[in-house]
Amino acid sequence: MTDKQTITLTINGKDHAIEVEPRRTLADAIREDCGQTGTHIGCEHGVCGACTVIVDDAPVRSCLMFAAQADGKTIRTVEGLADGDTLHPMQQAFMDNHGLQCGFCTPGFLMLAVGVLEREPDISDEDLIDVLSSNLCRCTGYQNIIKSVRAAAAEMRK
Repeated sequence: MTDKQTITLTINGKDHAIEVEPRRTLADAIREDCGQTGTHIGCEHGVCGACTVIVDDAPVRSCLMFAAQADGKTIRTVEGLADGDTLHPMQQAFMDNHGLQCGFCTPGFLMLAVGVLEREPDISDEDLIDVLSSNLCRCTGYQNIIKSVRAAAAEMRK
């Protein structure tokens, strides 16, 4: 029998008091216990990046983090990017530059790119491409993702 522990996940400014087993991943807790299904689960091995969220201002693969490790930390998911009906510049850039096709990888790319650009707004193109190459997309060929992130970076610097 596994003992559950009570934790509080603060997701997009809202507290979620939940009970989890120690081995429950943050990705599963976000989706199943807190109802934030915009965070996608792909490989469950930290390889694809679909589950990327921002924890205490840093992009994190939520399938590799236990929910208990995020207790008391600030978590941002793709649902927290828009401000009401106003899209985040990254979301708008993905729409404007055709940065998505099937959309499965998109939340992870959005969160990775936002997290990186908030920390390093003047990241070089070479470093940006290196960072983005850590997430996988099977549909787009990456060119429009890179174009989208560059467009959003310019908008976010304003």
